[in-house]
Amino acid sequence: MAIFSKKKGTEKKIIEHLAWKVLVKPYVSEKATDLVKENKYIFEVTDNSNKIQIKKAINELYGVDVISVNIINIPKKRKRLGKHKGWKKGFKKAIIEVKEGQRIDLK
Repeated sequence: MAIFSKKKGTEKKIIEHLAWKVLVKPYVSEKATDLVKENKYIFEVTDNSNKIQIKKAINELYGVDVISVNIINIPKKRKRLGKHKGWKKGFKKAIIEVKEGQRIDLK
């Protein structure tokens, strides 16, 4: 018996706890609601997530088959309020296309 033996079932636990590390929140806009008719959903994701992690997280959390994942990096923007200047933070969003006939209930 080794001290550092690999236990069975640890890979499944890593995947189960992936969703909260990858997905931040659903992105709601006018364009996002129009894309629901085409089986596409938009989510705000963490900056260090990739397409494979996003696909696994959506599959785990909502139980749908993901066809494609497209990622868009939204850059930070310069903002001004009176004499105060600052920056609006940028973020990463993902457009997820699910299999025909499946839905993600965002309510």
